[in-house]
Amino acid sequence: MTTHVIGKPVTRVDGRDKVTGRARYAAEFNQPDQAYAVIVNATVGLGRITAIDHAAVAKMPGVVSVLSHLNAPKLAYRPHKGSIDPKSGERLHVLQDDAVRFHGQPVALVVADTLDNAERAAAALRITYEARRPVIDIADPEARAIVPEISSDRSRGDAETAYANAPVKLTAAYDIARENHNPMEPHATVAAWQGDRLTLWSKSQYVVNEQAEIAAIFGIPVENVQVICPFVGGAFGTSLRTWSHVTLAAMAARVTRRPVKLVLTRRQMFFATGHRPRTLQHVSIGATEDGKLTSLIHDGTGETSRYEQFVEALVNSSSYMISCPNVTTRYRLAPLDTGTPVYMRGPGEASGVFALESALDELSYRLDIDPIELRRRNEPEIDEDENRPFSSRSLLKCYDIGAERFGWSQRSAKPRSMRDGRLLIGIGAASATYPAYQAPSSARVRLLADGSAEVEVAASDMGPGTYTSMTQVAAETLGLPVDKVRFSLGRSDFPPAPSHGGSWTMASVGSAIQAACISVLREAEKRPADDRPLEATASTQRDAEVAGRFSMHAFGAVFAEVAIDPDVGTIRVRRALGVYGAGRIVNPLLARSQCTGGMIGGIGMALMERTVLDRRDGRPVNAHMADYLMPVNLDIAEIEVRFVDEVDPHVNPLGVKGLGEIALVGMAPAIANAVFHATGKRIRRLPILLEDMLDA
Repeated sequence: MTTHVIGKPVTRVDGRDKVTGRARYAAEFNQPDQAYAVIVNATVGLGRITAIDHAAVAKMPGVVSVLSHLNAPKLAYRPHKGSIDPKSGERLHVLQDDAVRFHGQPVALVVADTLDNAERAAAALRITYEARRPVIDIADPEARAIVPEISSDRSRGDAETAYANAPVKLTAAYDIARENHNPMEPHATVAAWQGDRLTLWSKSQYVVNEQAEIAAIFGIPVENVQVICPFVGGAFGTSLRTWSHVTLAAMAARVTRRPVKLVLTRRQMFFATGHRPRTLQHVSIGATEDGKLTSLIHDGTGETSRYEQFVEALVNSSSYMISCPNVTTRYRLAPLDTGTPVYMRGPGEASGVFALESALDELSYRLDIDPIELRRRNEPEIDEDENRPFSSRSLLKCYDIGAERFGWSQRSAKPRSMRDGRLLIGIGAASATYPAYQAPSSARVRLLADGSAEVEVAASDMGPGTYTSMTQVAAETLGLPVDKVRFSLGRSDFPPAPSHGGSWTMASVGSAIQAACISVLREAEKRPADDRPLEATASTQRDAEVAGRFSMHAFGAVFAEVAIDPDVGTIRVRRALGVYGAGRIVNPLLARSQCTGGMIGGIGMALMERTVLDRRDGRPVNAHMADYLMPVNLDIAEIEVRFVDEVDPHVNPLGVKGLGEIALVGMAPAIANAVFHATGKRIRRLPILLEDMLDA
């Protein structure tokens, strides 16, 4: 039997479970005799603990245990660096000493028989500190930028000399605020020990890494830890790492000898579970009068903690996005008294592309050349940084489709020349890109006697539709209907998979499933038809020889129209279009949903989202959903997503590229460019605020 389900808009196979409540998330795995833990966070931004009044709180109703550095078990904290963890520095050792490294650091844990009793006791715990002033602002004169231990500086030609000699010069600085992920589901862990074996029902985008990390922290064999996470209620990167609350839940369960549930509050999710780092960037472009780039210099600095070096691809895309003979990119870190940042949707590229695409747009007005035409004149034929061809690059085709669909030719080129009544109208465009990664992955497939199949992988699904798309890959490869395939994920005892992030899940896990299905079919050919079940496990990774021959990325063109009220400064995105060249689209329904969500995230980045820290102590002053603004339904008008019919046989066996990241990457610069077109005022800081428009 042959089926063709890849490329079809199959509805979510897990949809019914989610809408009926059968889907269980981490905090819903309640255990018999379960206790409840509440973290007590540091109220100073730097210093040390001088006293903790354990005794008074220990006597409060229902309190089972009060843990701090004074009485917490000393943990092994063996070395462990998962693929997602910073390669330089050492993770936070929770409750192991009296040092306070950042505001909100966990400094104590209260465990009680009910959540109410635990919260009441945690609020009553009195801690005194010897405090010092933290440095929490990347622009603070006391913040000292350093070269990361793993440097990513790149250079070709002589960018400085070429810039000095360029007929047209442009230089600009860009400032992007810190953002927090704020998914619907908070971080949560239920921990239970059975002898020396630990089970964690924990929100995680990377269950095998959480298994390995907790085993290393507690100094126990990896096989003694089981992590279970069948569903993730949004994450955007914040659950890629194993944060300290997981360790605390396991510690409390061991100390109290009973299962313990620990769920972070919304406020606590602003403290110690990562964030998109604030970045400062500087772009200098040299060009000829007819718009050919002769020099590009892109410098960027991102914040990190003092105990780890978090790095991201802030300036990388400038080396291959545009044709230019002389390019220099430099990346620096500013260690601060904050928690370690973590990857957030479109990490690095979302911030770096904003600076590059804003600068290119500004140059187009300086030269009086249409912004899309400027990009066309500087479209590279190959990746000039790596001196090798792209496996596929459909950027100009994305612009062609997008410009026609969006009505770009009807746009008046002059800034502040388009109106709808008294509203200023602006139309902007920007490029988007993200690498087409593939990581090693494994999968297991079983063919059962009833003609159905079971597929198992230790992957995660934070909402893009992994259950459905992986089911489609298996169904098509096995020649079965979708309803005959049962796909399971979210257990660390399944075949290992990479993190559910980086837009590599389909390329990595999907390729492994395809290989395992092919393997089990070959096994079936050797056996009688009634000899079931049959099982096969396969592992895949990118072909090193192919990877060395091609530069592999997804590309897109994003268009935005804004309406600005000149009297009060409000900005509204009236419509947006994203056109993407992302290889084979496994499920267009899910793909459009994924891109729509990313574009909405880009609206938040451009116009709303920023985490504001109190300079005195590093406290996030808007650590709640009343003041940390994000787009809601009333903020979203017309959003359209289109895909280029792109065939790329080189990236992976499925020919797919990721969509999760790229859909956010180009949105903020497209909006900022539209704001300039509407007002004639160039805003180089995100988010663009109402007050930025009051004199526009």
